[in-house]
Amino acid sequence: MSKHEVGDEKYEVDQMHDIDTDGSHMAAEQVGLKRDLRLRHMIMIAVSGTIGTGLFLTSGKTIANAGPGGALLAYATIGCWLVFVCQAIGEIATLLPLPGAFNAWGGRIFDEAFSFQMTWMYFINWALTIPAELSAAAVVVDFWLKQNNNTTFPPWIVPLIIIVIMVFINLAGVKAYGEMEYWFSILKVCTIIMFIVCGILVDAGAIGNPPVKYGMDAWHIEGAPFKGGFMAFMGTLVSVGYAYGGTEMTGVTAAESRNPHKHVPKAVNTVLIRIAAFYIISVFLLASIVRNDDPLLLNKDGTAAGAPFTIVFQKAGINAAANFMNAVVFTSIFSAINSDFYVATRMLLSLSRNGWAPKRVGYTNARGVPLVALAIVTAFSSLSLLTIFIGSGKVFGWFVSIIGSIIFQSWILILLLHFRFRYCWKAQGRAVKDLPYVSWGYPYGNIIATIIGIFCIGATCYLSITKGQPGPKPDGSDAAALDEWYAARDGYAQGLLGAWFPWILSAIFFTSYKFTKGTKMIKAEEADLDTGRFIPTESDKADLKVTGPFWKRALKFLI
Repeated sequence: MSKHEVGDEKYEVDQMHDIDTDGSHMAAEQVGLKRDLRLRHMIMIAVSGTIGTGLFLTSGKTIANAGPGGALLAYATIGCWLVFVCQAIGEIATLLPLPGAFNAWGGRIFDEAFSFQMTWMYFINWALTIPAELSAAAVVVDFWLKQNNNTTFPPWIVPLIIIVIMVFINLAGVKAYGEMEYWFSILKVCTIIMFIVCGILVDAGAIGNPPVKYGMDAWHIEGAPFKGGFMAFMGTLVSVGYAYGGTEMTGVTAAESRNPHKHVPKAVNTVLIRIAAFYIISVFLLASIVRNDDPLLLNKDGTAAGAPFTIVFQKAGINAAANFMNAVVFTSIFSAINSDFYVATRMLLSLSRNGWAPKRVGYTNARGVPLVALAIVTAFSSLSLLTIFIGSGKVFGWFVSIIGSIIFQSWILILLLHFRFRYCWKAQGRAVKDLPYVSWGYPYGNIIATIIGIFCIGATCYLSITKGQPGPKPDGSDAAALDEWYAARDGYAQGLLGAWFPWILSAIFFTSYKFTKGTKMIKAEEADLDTGRFIPTESDKADLKVTGPFWKRALKFLI
């Protein structure tokens, strides 16, 4: 007897009503997980993935290096790419809500080696992100510690406390993760709204200490709006990509959504609005109020006290701006680490269930928590304790370079997988209208996004070779020149590693697996597009129906 015959009460107990009791529709990696994420969780997780420390801490550097026009163009360009990436994710994740998400699709429609490579790279991305965010947390807390010159508080205590808290949250199950993201996201959204309101009033000269009407003057100073020209614009792309990173996480959370047919489309449909509201407007106001030649924008210490948002709040006359932003950035980091733990454990789960990692790594307890995977991620996160002694700010910069490039790689591969998915869907005689969600503007949107992606990746690799190469090493008589040379050498090495390491490692993963396992290209007619599909109940179908007047239906479409 199938679960569909025993009533809705059974669905609420099992939380896995997209499969039959014999497991015929369930993918191996879905076994043991709980569908405990509600719509409000999914929406706020998507919002949380958009607003991160990259926006709060690095947006000023983008304006300082590329000018207001260059920064705005960089955020708009990467944002356009990301909108269509999320549309591709939404279409397939709604149909196949797997824990591995887009990383698992390659094994269905292209080549198993492709999924092996992509899943391991995405796990590495999040495994590196955890130490990066923990390093950032140490920098943020250090701002408060410096206010007390006599403090003996060891900086490594903060990451250790966060790691312990993350373990307890993840042990509580996916619902606890969703609740944490929900409330942290509300705080970040309120901060952005508060910044936009303050920014408009400050720019117009309505408030300030003293009030000054800025208007568009900062866009007309020497070097603006495109400071440094096209090369400077290209140089900002990786850091902007890092700022946007995590938005694609909706595809991963779909596996534990109560109703992916409803929740995933709503999460991906708001990406364009979130990018416009949170990034484009914020960067425009910031660039209009703070001149791109203001040294404060560089935020060399990497603290919230020197963050661009703090500068605007201070100009608005908010004296406690530094402490307020420091608190917001800290909670943003905490939220990001919460997501990092969740995604990293689900990637390990996917690797194990697909036979690409030891079987015991895929064990889940009664709450649907992959315990062994959580233990591995916790051990990996402890690397952040070592980075404290190297220098948190320096380590964070290296991680941003590598993580930004891995994010670019994942996005371009998602688009390629979407092209292949549509080809397989058509080859099997299936109609596009039969998909539970259809992405906007296919194939033209995907083509535009692919062109943008190839340009961004090409620019990153080109700049890593041509920009910042140090000259001859000066003699030891000039200490300042020697320090500058070492900084240039480290920057050049960082650029090379960030741009090329992800692609070299991906090639090693793909070729080694393909040749050792002898995998072959999957024929479009034989692609598995059914195992793991979400099969909605009658109540799910009723929940999908949108009724009421036009304005209410439009509002429901957006939120």
